[in-house]
Amino acid sequence: MGTYAITGGASGIGASIREKLEGEGHRVLVVDIQNADIIADLSTVEGRGDSIAAIKEATQYELTGLVTCAGVGAHIPNKGLIAAVNYFGSVQLIEGLRPLLADLSASVLLISSNSAPLPTNPKFVEALLANDETRAVAIAATMDSQPVYSGSKQALTRWMRSHSQAYAAQSIRMNAIGPGYTKTPLSAAVENDSTYSTAIKQYIDSIPIGRPGMPQDMAEAASFLLSEKASFICGAMLFVDGGHDAMLRPDLF
Repeated sequence: MGTYAITGGASGIGASIREKLEGEGHRVLVVDIQNADIIADLSTVEGRGDSIAAIKEATQYELTGLVTCAGVGAHIPNKGLIAAVNYFGSVQLIEGLRPLLADLSASVLLISSNSAPLPTNPKFVEALLANDETRAVAIAATMDSQPVYSGSKQALTRWMRSHSQAYAAQSIRMNAIGPGYTKTPLSAAVENDSTYSTAIKQYIDSIPIGRPGMPQDMAEAASFLLSEKASFICGAMLFVDGGHDAMLRPDLF
């Protein structure tokens, strides 16, 4: 059995992944802004650095896997926060823990979204991928919230795919899942927001499999991709969305 760290593991998808891994006998450390083993604000450079140091200390430099699940939705008024947490809060944590992950041939799972392929501002994505947080936050402030969210997830997935070869050379497997609409406290906040509620309900009704996702659906996929059963899967983005991506983008393959 191993030791895993999960950001955003205090609630929603992250909490379900924690429960799944713990049920398999693993030790799990939760990194979150509250109700966690390691309290950290991943929206800041300082908070990310503190969390990296705390993970190293808490795991005694033995880390089997990392799940970066911390994120905020499009309903957040502070659009720069979406970029800071969703992209930099994942990428900088992974990069900071890279030597530790290599030591035990660890698995890394990024939580993306099935909205990652949606149209967004390419300059915003470019700034994220260039690791220019100041510029990315400034561009985000000029955009609508949903393209900021989808752009942050697009950049996160592109970063994973473009770096998977270099990480694999150090025996680190990186993959991502792209959840569709999932019943969590985060999605409930968006669903209950008057700006988005009608569109969200229509979106739920259009899910081909006939129901919204549950956190447990994401946890099952996460457990598989982190495990030795997926030892030949690397650099992949797995849509866990009830068939939505296939329905909306059938020819993008």
